[in-house]
Amino acid sequence: MHIFKRRLIPVAVSAAMALSFSGQVLANSTSGSIYGTEKAGTEITYVNKNTGAKRTLTVAENGKFRFSNVQPGVYTVTNSDGESRTIQVSISQGTVVNFDNVEVVRVLGNRLKQIDVTNSESSTVFTLDSLNLLPVSRDIVNVALLTPGTNQGGDNFGRNLPSFGGASIAENGYYIDGFDVTDLRELLGFATLPFEAVSQVEVKRGGLKAEYGRSLGGITNTITRSGTNEWEVDASVYYRPNSLRASRTNSLDFTSGSPEINTFRSEDEIDNLDYSVTVAGPIIEDKLFIMANISGQKYEFNNYAFNTSRRTEIDSPAYVAEIDWNITDNHRLGATYINNEEEEDITDFTNIGDEVNIGRHGEASEPFVRTNGGDIFIANYTGYLTDQLSLRVMYGQLESAIDQVPLLEGGDCPRAFDTTGGRTFGQRLTIGCWNPSQSLIDDPTVARRDERVGWRSDIEYTLDNHLIRAGYEIQEYDSYDPGRIWTGGVYYRYFDAHPNFSNIVNGVELPEGTVVVRTRTTESESGNFSLENTAWYLEDTWNFNETMQLYIGLRGETFKNLDANGKVFLESDSLIAPRFGFTWDVNGDSSAKLYSTLGRYYIPVATNTNIRATRIEQSSEYFNIVTGWDPATGAPIGLGEQVGSGFDDIQIPNPETIADTELSPMFQDELIVGYEQQISEDWTVGIKGMFRTIKDGMDDYCGTQPFIDWAADNGHTNFDPHSLSGCILVNPGRDVSLAIDLNNDGNLSVNSIPASYFELPQYKRDYYALELTAEKAFADNWNMNFSYVFSRSYGNAEGYVNSTLAQEDAGITQDFDHPLFVAGSNGPLPNDKTHQIKVFGTYELNDEVRLGMNVSAVSGIPLSCNGFLPPSLLPDPPEGISPSDTTYDRANFSRYGASSFFCSDENGDPVLTNRGDEGRAPWTITMDVNVNYSPEFVEGLTIGARVFNLLNANKGTAFNQVGDQARGNPNRNPNFLQPTVFQTPRRVELFARYTF
Repeated sequence: MHIFKRRLIPVAVSAAMALSFSGQVLANSTSGSIYGTEKAGTEITYVNKNTGAKRTLTVAENGKFRFSNVQPGVYTVTNSDGESRTIQVSISQGTVVNFDNVEVVRVLGNRLKQIDVTNSESSTVFTLDSLNLLPVSRDIVNVALLTPGTNQGGDNFGRNLPSFGGASIAENGYYIDGFDVTDLRELLGFATLPFEAVSQVEVKRGGLKAEYGRSLGGITNTITRSGTNEWEVDASVYYRPNSLRASRTNSLDFTSGSPEINTFRSEDEIDNLDYSVTVAGPIIEDKLFIMANISGQKYEFNNYAFNTSRRTEIDSPAYVAEIDWNITDNHRLGATYINNEEEEDITDFTNIGDEVNIGRHGEASEPFVRTNGGDIFIANYTGYLTDQLSLRVMYGQLESAIDQVPLLEGGDCPRAFDTTGGRTFGQRLTIGCWNPSQSLIDDPTVARRDERVGWRSDIEYTLDNHLIRAGYEIQEYDSYDPGRIWTGGVYYRYFDAHPNFSNIVNGVELPEGTVVVRTRTTESESGNFSLENTAWYLEDTWNFNETMQLYIGLRGETFKNLDANGKVFLESDSLIAPRFGFTWDVNGDSSAKLYSTLGRYYIPVATNTNIRATRIEQSSEYFNIVTGWDPATGAPIGLGEQVGSGFDDIQIPNPETIADTELSPMFQDELIVGYEQQISEDWTVGIKGMFRTIKDGMDDYCGTQPFIDWAADNGHTNFDPHSLSGCILVNPGRDVSLAIDLNNDGNLSVNSIPASYFELPQYKRDYYALELTAEKAFADNWNMNFSYVFSRSYGNAEGYVNSTLAQEDAGITQDFDHPLFVAGSNGPLPNDKTHQIKVFGTYELNDEVRLGMNVSAVSGIPLSCNGFLPPSLLPDPPEGISPSDTTYDRANFSRYGASSFFCSDENGDPVLTNRGDEGRAPWTITMDVNVNYSPEFVEGLTIGARVFNLLNANKGTAFNQVGDQARGNPNRNPNFLQPTVFQTPRRVELFARYTF
């Protein structure tokens, strides 16, 4: 029988198990477990069919046995009488073995395995083999998007990240081999490894056990491949040619009345060739194994914009190596090394003359290399100390470069743009001698990078009908960040009074044709900004009777954030997160399960908050009339009178004054109730309800008026608001305890200021969902998974980021900077996609050909109107303080962009609107298909193609929600509600895989 048929059974197992929307208690983040019942005193032995790893234990007096910390793989389980069963073990799942009835142990084969009646988590496990049969892009995010209630996020940010259960894209956790690789600088990314080095991917969407924390959204947990007793070489190549890719869609600009191109994309060219070679096998049979992978790419992206373009090329390979050592039957050691450093060779071009939107490169600037990524090392030890007691210890370290770019020629020239003639910023012209490849200059003595060290230990003990687990974890994370200035030390942008904008510049109406320069400066301090996170957990899984299992867990966490001088500015101790759950085997035969979980989850504070809140920063902005500019340098000529307001701002923070001394990190409570039913040998259906609510949100507040009013009310006549930090971290709607210099004498005292002074409502985000699922195991030549989720995400804040405004500062968005930004904010949140339908599966056409399909239909996001905050709504400055003083609210908040819910009406008057008032974006529907062909005459070879977005659907996924045309301009923005980002167009991937 040829290779396709030989692999059909394990692939069917993968599909049946991996596409099951359930996980398993009784297992940890890198392994699974085997459990069952047998006569007391019977010896049970398991043997890994691929590595020879084996272990024997004696059945306890209660007739139950359990092997913990079992590596994923295929096992033979045998009792003293010589009866054996063959089973598949997956990550974080338990596999039941019943020697009384072979039919109950239908784990391998073409039929569905029984419902996992011991589990209450909402998780899914995918194997590499099962994913290879589906039209799914080879990255962790697209794997996660197969699961119910998980949506594509980050379109406005240009990021590919998932949103789980109404949470923002900055509230997820990512793991490799049990090591947390989440980007704790921004919480908007994670360390990666080559996809061909992946063995299994687990996606957790709720109901997490106490082992997991630091996430309000979801968890993805990736396990690397391991060697076996047979040498195996896999080679693969994937090609996505530009010639088989549909054109991207331009966004349009209606400022001049007729549509013009705003963002030019239609001529972009993307050509990508990936290759991978994996070698795995035994160094010493049954004892020592190795896996090595090299994955490279030949990537070229030509991006053509208005009058500039960029060519990006990548050909740097990634490496993975893993060694697994079965020291004895009871002790195992594994180590993984990953190098994912990526170098991008970038060349920027400027169009010659007045040519715009031409779709070809102009004059080249100096090429440069941008570096990201680095090294990861992970070590795991597992010891079976007795039949009842096991120990696991994990150590990991990571170092990653972040957008490291050398100093380029032109760094002493100011950044300068020409937007006269009624041009929008998307139609800007570059002027002067600066290098557009480098608008900001980094401190050359500090490389932007992150370093992480973490370790954890877990023990597991079986006592009668109780499984007791406990663990402790420490993380140390350092973000090195260089200070920055604008190239040349200054940024110029030229405007003119033009009818497109009612001749208004910076809120001032000027004679038509008047040229104005906006001058900006910025400077920040370099430093190493750190955090320290610890966690412990204790949990008990109790087999209450033959059909009911109860779970209780307790997790404790601490978060500590430090400034560049190593001084703590935010510390949270003794954060207790209880977790509860139960499962009920309704019929006593694993054909139906009722389950529920209730838990609390905390999320840490990103080091970006350390950077933004604690380092010295200064900036300025002024508008002045000019007669023109020097074309050689971009510097203004004939600098005249000031237009409108400007500001000079310097922040020299004192760590003691940055955060509420009683600050609580953001946390969420979650309730899940679900039911699963096997309705036939092939079909299982399920229904689940989920409710999540933020109990204490965290964000920054940037006003001074509450402190001025409180000081005056309490007789502190010498209080100077200049002594305050520019923004402070608070729990909105709560009293604020802050160290304040009340008498302007340099002495700080902690004072509690009632919440009524701030006029902020409590942070609100509620998510509820009803989930319906149906799963058909592989039988009669096909398998299928279906899910429909009805959900609502409602409140006054999206979460750690604001995707409407594309604001990425995790945990310090502008949402609660002032109560006027909160006004009108209560409504359907940006991740509120009410209806989600997903269907995916495969069909075996014959012994050589297998087809796959993946369809997603998701309803549109809510749309709102954002406008400029009316200065008239802010109070006059107190006596002795200038209206232009940036420590005072009116001057401070007049600098903000169109980010409030106040929008100008048809008369040009600011009117408060509500979030979601502008209706909904259209549904987005995507169909992906693939074909796998494994010819009988070439054993081990599979060739095929994947077509993503087969119908080339082209709906908008992000929109211009700015209703005001410009500050002080009474006109409506003509681009209001125009789509700015569209679905990724149709593209084809050709591939070949060969195993020998």
